[in-house]
Amino acid sequence: MRIANGDLSLNLVDDGDPQAPPVLILHGIIGSKATWDWLVPDLAERFRVLRLDFRGHGDSDRAPDQYGAAGYASDAIAALEAIGQPSLIVGHSLGGVTAAAITQQRPELLTAAVLEDPPLGPTTPGEALSLEGNTLLDAFKFMREAIPQMQEAGMTIDSLAEVIATTPHSSGSGTFGDVMLPDGIRTMAIALLQVDATVLDPVLNGATGAFLDPTKPFGVPTLIVAADPTKPDAVASPASCAHYASISPAVEIVVAEGAGHTIHNEFAGREPFRAALLDFIDRH
Repeated sequence: MRIANGDLSLNLVDDGDPQAPPVLILHGIIGSKATWDWLVPDLAERFRVLRLDFRGHGDSDRAPDQYGAAGYASDAIAALEAIGQPSLIVGHSLGGVTAAAITQQRPELLTAAVLEDPPLGPTTPGEALSLEGNTLLDAFKFMREAIPQMQEAGMTIDSLAEVIATTPHSSGSGTFGDVMLPDGIRTMAIALLQVDATVLDPVLNGATGAFLDPTKPFGVPTLIVAADPTKPDAVASPASCAHYASISPAVEIVVAEGAGHTIHNEFAGREPFRAALLDFIDRH
């Protein structure tokens, strides 16, 4: 279905029983709703499962020069308001830190939150979020140049998936084919062929703005599923996770041993992520 956020039309895919408790699921910076296709069958029998395409992603409108923290948070809030009742929220990376922001800004819209390797950022007010030293930064620089070329060349999903599978993965553990599940590679190809490449500009130039206030707790029970901190692409630092756990009333932290940033799409990460998510949902 389509929902409005100001002048933007956003794509929100709705599965499961419309009368069941809702779960809103958010993707990462170069992702789309498709990255969660594998999870829908696990949830749709008991929940109303809603997957949002952020602005500039998937089938949602483009919004040049509006790809910052405030814009993404407003997209998620628009989806939650359209749902019309408090929802569990699940998000990976960009989706995870956006979900965390909603727990601070609009906790009445939520019942609980699951954050998958979210870039929670600095714990000092006013300090900017930075990916300096993280291998994702070089990966994003490469993608910023490559995405328009792939789209203009008219690459198919299958041909791009083949290229991705042979590309070195940012975790340093071999190629994407070695690290990521085949369906994860395919949904990544789908997302790359749809995304507005300029969504990466604020990430690369440090202009995304602040998602979180490090002095405020998360306002609902929250599960953080962090990548293995030994992986060079992990972004949910132990220090940031521990900080929010220390100031929030109900934060749990699970580390996906052996998994990098793309936890739910990795051979090492999907099952631990699935188990942690379903256990948390059952309890909340």
